[in-house]
Amino acid sequence: MFSAFAERDYVVLWSGAFISNVGTWIQSAALLWLIKDIFGSNSLVGAVNMANFLPVLFIVPFVSFFADRYNRRTIILIGQIVMMLGALALGIAASFQTDSKVVILITVSVIGVAFAFNFPAWQAILPDLVPRRDLMNAIAMSSAQWNLARFVGPAVAALILAISSATIAFYVNAISFLFVIGALLMVHPKRGAVPPPTQGMRRDIIDGYKYVWHRKWMVNLLIALAFMSFFGFSFLVLIPAVARDVLGRGAVAYGVMLSLVGLGAVVGAPLVTHLGRRYPERSIIKGSMLAFGLFLLAFALIQVFWISCIISVGLGLSFLMSATASNSVLQGCSDRLMRGRVVSLYIVTFIGVSALGGQFMGYLADARSTPFALALGAIVTIATGVVLFAFPSLIRQAATPKGEPVPFEPALGGEGNPEIPAQAVEPADQYFCEF
Repeated sequence: MFSAFAERDYVVLWSGAFISNVGTWIQSAALLWLIKDIFGSNSLVGAVNMANFLPVLFIVPFVSFFADRYNRRTIILIGQIVMMLGALALGIAASFQTDSKVVILITVSVIGVAFAFNFPAWQAILPDLVPRRDLMNAIAMSSAQWNLARFVGPAVAALILAISSATIAFYVNAISFLFVIGALLMVHPKRGAVPPPTQGMRRDIIDGYKYVWHRKWMVNLLIALAFMSFFGFSFLVLIPAVARDVLGRGAVAYGVMLSLVGLGAVVGAPLVTHLGRRYPERSIIKGSMLAFGLFLLAFALIQVFWISCIISVGLGLSFLMSATASNSVLQGCSDRLMRGRVVSLYIVTFIGVSALGGQFMGYLADARSTPFALALGAIVTIATGVVLFAFPSLIRQAATPKGEPVPFEPALGGEGNPEIPAQAVEPADQYFCEF
């Protein structure tokens, strides 16, 4: 369950990223609660969340080109530095009591742009740190690290909000970036040979779309994830409303529920690795997606705090399992030269679409009610899971081979890509999933 930790560079980067992500979740929890507390609007909470993640929708498909062609560690370093400066700017603005919507939205948007440039390289660097047999574990442990930070960060944020203010949370986040920057300077990713670009960015992006289009199961999986992200994962935007408006509680209850979502994800990370060695990813995706929808429906209907806390654990666990299995099979079945572009589509679906969903769900919660918005999201997510079970052929090929690698072949749908000899490719990537 922890095989990826045998690699020194992975451990170093995992540790630095964990500390930084704790700071990120401290800031995120404090900021969303601050917006809800000051303005009382679920739509504005959704707008701030969208400003942070909407750049992913428009930028990631283009910057994936850089993740495939240039030094991924350098790209990540630049992104981390910009996000650190953004957190510092939020702290300075809060110190001068500048709670203008415009200032907050612009600053968060800049952070979102840096995140959009950073994320494809971050996802694509994992196979450069571990052997292929440990890739799913590396992805799961990275998700666990992110969600362990989600467990710790909101709890710390609730404590900070209780004894001080959101200003301290922003400064804590800015300091936390120093740890991941230091970790990046210490690692040495083992990347195979990358041929020089023979065509422009536009051609490479189009080739990436063609590569996915020729694998219909990838298209079907991304569509299912889009529904889950838009209507399901966007529930995070409504947790402040659940705590304050539905349960009649304050920042501590909000921090506890958000932390328990992260706790569920932490439990789900080693579980999905264990199940992944026994069952194909497609089975994990379908089962966890359906479970997530059922947990979300219970979260919408049950208005008892301690029961909501238990359900929060289930939400984090089931969503982590579905997202990790999807990410793993998309990366594991992609040619190394296409991996950044395939990952970019996953990121757009997972994060960019959920940003739009958060805005929609916030508006719906203001127009109708928070339980109504959550119940609608649950029904759509359940329906998506049912469709995948009813029509197994939709993602039948979504399973990473468990046997020995097969000889390398050029990627399909990539006109203009030079043929790369097998010795120029990392042994971990000398295989393909069935088409």
